[in-house]
Amino acid sequence: MAIPPLVEPVDQLSASESARTARQRRLPQLNELGQRRLANARVLVLGAGGLGSPALLYLAAAGVGTIGIVDGDDVEPSNLQRQIAHGLADVGRPKVDSAAERIIEIAPETRVVRHAERLVAANAAEIIGGYDVVIDGTDNFPTRFLVNDTCARLRLPLVWASVLRFDAQLSVFWATPPEGSGVTGVHLRDLFPTPPAAGEVPNCADAGVLGALCGQVGSLMATETIKLITGIGSPLIGRVLVIDALSGRFSEIPLLGTGIAAEPTAAERAAEQAEEAARVAMTSTPEVTSVELVDRLVAQGAGTDNFLVVDVREPSEFAESSIPTARLLPLGELLTDGVLSASGRAALPTDMPLIVHCHAGGRAARAANALREAGFTDVSVFTGGILAWDDLVTAGRAPGFGSRWAAPEPAPAGRHASARDDAGSASQSDSLV
Repeated sequence: MAIPPLVEPVDQLSASESARTARQRRLPQLNELGQRRLANARVLVLGAGGLGSPALLYLAAAGVGTIGIVDGDDVEPSNLQRQIAHGLADVGRPKVDSAAERIIEIAPETRVVRHAERLVAANAAEIIGGYDVVIDGTDNFPTRFLVNDTCARLRLPLVWASVLRFDAQLSVFWATPPEGSGVTGVHLRDLFPTPPAAGEVPNCADAGVLGALCGQVGSLMATETIKLITGIGSPLIGRVLVIDALSGRFSEIPLLGTGIAAEPTAAERAAEQAEEAARVAMTSTPEVTSVELVDRLVAQGAGTDNFLVVDVREPSEFAESSIPTARLLPLGELLTDGVLSASGRAALPTDMPLIVHCHAGGRAARAANALREAGFTDVSVFTGGILAWDDLVTAGRAPGFGSRWAAPEPAPAGRHASARDDAGSASQSDSLV
């Protein structure tokens, strides 16, 4: 059942935008009027990952006038198998920046709003309230339910999907669709009343995910968004599309409103408060500058200081450039669902200070917070990560180890150890999407 268009049209398309979208405007259901509605639309995409990447690119290609991106993470090598808005050259950069650049390459007239932050209860209404429709490509259940509840409160439609292994689900939630549309309101809690317990559902880092399926589902999310904006077709409201990629089967199940409130439970509020406390603790983590680290490494060599540098990057990054004496312990080995893993705990000493680093700082901050939560009391983060160290090497103020440097010096015996020896093979825990 069609619903009224979400957005009024702009008066006129520019000549360049008319030329760029010519094939799409030939569609009789969409035509010139629908294209002008897209040009006036404001779409928020939560997560520039496996689902968000294809959605962002196809929304830009379709001619959406304003696209907001919410993502506080940096690009990591293991993202690239499915997060097609980013490339190898973007590793270590904020995802919002690389995704925004891809959008502008496709559609230069698109206004891109970068929200380089996590969506939390304190900022959700302010960020989401500035848009006409929301696409949820986030990677954790608390955020998904926060997005649902906020959209319901703001009376906004929400395009939702989930992907794991070879399976996916897709739907459109709208707690209060337009009066007279004949559409019954539904939201995420009608499908899943509460988030699952921690560890109850595996994530993509543990269970894996097919990158091509992420692209397929992200494109479908963009399609549903275009339908809502322009008022064409029948949106997936009250229906859940289920995809089994291995069998090549698409099926559909009905979703009925249950009357459950789109509000967090007491347990969810308590968990949110605990997470906020953890974030505050992370911001208070001590930092070590590049100059301080060089001085401490000299002191360590002289036997007057004792500490361990922990590198939470991937083995390929470590092989390219590393800090002398650093121990490699990829974030996916160190943490499980954001908590220090048993293998991670076993790989690290408890009787000496730890200095954690990554490419630029994002992964190291998460690791340091988890270590402190697990009882490691003397943990700091190396400011600027390997980027800062490489600058020192280039300036001749520090030794260069790894394939990046023309004449790498061998690490002192027994000092350049890899956590792979202690903790098995490497993997990288990152966003589902």
